[in-house]
Amino acid sequence: MTIQAHGLTKRYGGKPGRAAVEDLTFTVEPGTVTGFLGPNGAGKSTTLRMLLGLDAPTSGRATIGGRAYATHPAPLCEVGALLEAKAVHPGRSAFHHLMALAHTHGIPRSRVEHVLDLAGLTDVAGKRVKGFSLGMGQRLGIAAALLGDPAAIVLDEPVNGLDPEGVLWIRTLLKSLAQEGRTVLISSHLMSEMALTADHLVVIGRGRLLADTTVTALVRESGAFYVKVVTPDAARLRALLTGAETTAEAPDTLHVRGLEAPDIGRIAAAHAIPLFELSPRTASLEQAFMNLTHDAVEYQPTAAPTGAGR
Repeated sequence: MTIQAHGLTKRYGGKPGRAAVEDLTFTVEPGTVTGFLGPNGAGKSTTLRMLLGLDAPTSGRATIGGRAYATHPAPLCEVGALLEAKAVHPGRSAFHHLMALAHTHGIPRSRVEHVLDLAGLTDVAGKRVKGFSLGMGQRLGIAAALLGDPAAIVLDEPVNGLDPEGVLWIRTLLKSLAQEGRTVLISSHLMSEMALTADHLVVIGRGRLLADTTVTALVRESGAFYVKVVTPDAARLRALLTGAETTAEAPDTLHVRGLEAPDIGRIAAAHAIPLFELSPRTASLEQAFMNLTHDAVEYQPTAAPTGAGR
């Protein structure tokens, strides 16, 4: 089940100023975990709300499986979503919260018990949600998203509040859901987790699309990918690497962008230049993300004044 945004635009209050989301188009394919990234204020939450029919776009349209979310006859069985984990009546138990949702779609009790077990909440199923920690609330929200055994899953900050075991659990779960052929779209600020979980990335800034690509491609295209070269003849090799960007980390060490390690090795061999190290290096997704979104950050920090923090 494909998720698509077609020219989505959202303006609030009818004002002609900058839109929260501007002409946004992307596709989330089945069988992959797609990370939805952007700085604070980029329009991620607004976009997710439009995908799920909670906000009406000013123009454009959002479809899931070729139709608007609200037109699905049994939406919980088509699309599972978590936008706000605390959107639960605090006086209800986890079990009764899920049973109330299940009754709206004719979902059996056995499925409720299954997702409670899947989320690790069986032992606290009878406890009132108001006593749940943030992490337990997240687990309950994810259990609710999976209740209808949906073909598409949309989660906003799913690892928020989870301990390391919980983070590993959700990472493994999302990957397994994608391997089953489901469509998985997750929004997160944790770049390190996205690097381990996502297959594809959609990055937005100031409401506009900045990138629609893989993690590897984003890192490479941002300039965060380079090849480290250690050679006693660095100056001569540097002169031969025409068309590449090279920087000298030390007199015998070069960082090369724009050429792959085999290409550098062949050039060095052709000119009898010895190499002590030739290793591809990839900077973090976080650095690539920062490079890409630098001009789209809504709130730029300023340098601390002299004497600050004393």
